[in-house]
Amino acid sequence: MLKDMCADFAAKELSPYAAQWDKEHTFPVDAIRKMGELGLMGIDVPDTEGGAGLDYLAYAVALEEISVGCASAGCIMSVSNSLYCGPVQKYATPEQKEEWLTPFASGEKLGCFALSEPGNGSDAGAASCTATDDGDHWILNGTKAWITNAHEADAVMVLATTDKSAKHRGISAFLVKHGSEGFDLGTKEDKLGIRATSTSNLIFQDCKIPKANLLGNLGEGFKVAMTTLDAGRIGIAAQAIGIGRAAMECALAYSKERESMGVPIAKHQAIQFKLADMAVQLDSARLLTHRAAYLKDNGRAYIKEAAMAKLAASEAATFCAHQAIQVLGGMGFTTDMPAERHYRDARITEIYEGTSEIQRMVIAGQLLKE
Repeated sequence: MLKDMCADFAAKELSPYAAQWDKEHTFPVDAIRKMGELGLMGIDVPDTEGGAGLDYLAYAVALEEISVGCASAGCIMSVSNSLYCGPVQKYATPEQKEEWLTPFASGEKLGCFALSEPGNGSDAGAASCTATDDGDHWILNGTKAWITNAHEADAVMVLATTDKSAKHRGISAFLVKHGSEGFDLGTKEDKLGIRATSTSNLIFQDCKIPKANLLGNLGEGFKVAMTTLDAGRIGIAAQAIGIGRAAMECALAYSKERESMGVPIAKHQAIQFKLADMAVQLDSARLLTHRAAYLKDNGRAYIKEAAMAKLAASEAATFCAHQAIQVLGGMGFTTDMPAERHYRDARITEIYEGTSEIQRMVIAGQLLKE
């Protein structure tokens, strides 16, 4: 039922407008609001805390369908579920959840996640952004980079160093309202893909935040970040599968209509092989993704499996997007067809929430522990 609902929503509310949002760099405000009303912005958050009360497998199924319709909408949904609601639900106190979780999981408000910095993309333990104890408040200083939902979010979870001498054990997590004094937004990045999302720097200059805004325990920020990213990789895998599927479906439909040598090109073995390879890669990645989600839902270790799913799905997405353009030929190179947008959107899935190189390191590290 969830899969059918999301597929129907994507077909009616996302696909018809995705190209325009991409071209104009327009954040799909109304569509995201409707997704919130459908319970898609906090899928695995308990219904008593504003969410849909489902699980991560349901999240993976839903996110794939949404991403088929619009990769940007899928990205926004992923950040809300995995990177914001996920850690807040796990580490917040009951009092914090009332303010920082319930309205976000219900879709009333939107959150974002600030880990990366201009000089430490993949080095999560090298946070130069600092939080200084000032009695009743923390004083936040520094810059965060590549923050999705930056300009539309109502709040951000920020990772900052509270004890430099403790290295990664001296990082803590904080919840910060957008609009706080000393908190400014950078210029929106002009990106290759997922262009209906806003991505920019967050700049903190003597930003004063209440002591009550500490998320989890002091010095626990690195753990918060790592557990958040482990779960988030399942979401990015689902998003990537959706993008790859959209590319494959575009190629499949075109191959049935375009004729060459008196027959539809779908009759040519060379095209059939491309379609077959796309289908195999996508189905393989989906099974890996659903396995990781199943393990998480059942309280079992899933770090390696989530990294495998993210790696396989992101590379499947770029493969399918590349092959789709090849099937379409010259038409695939034009903006008249969505294949080139899928090609651009797919590329980021191999970069954010851990590059493909980082995923391979995580997988190998887990193997060597076994």
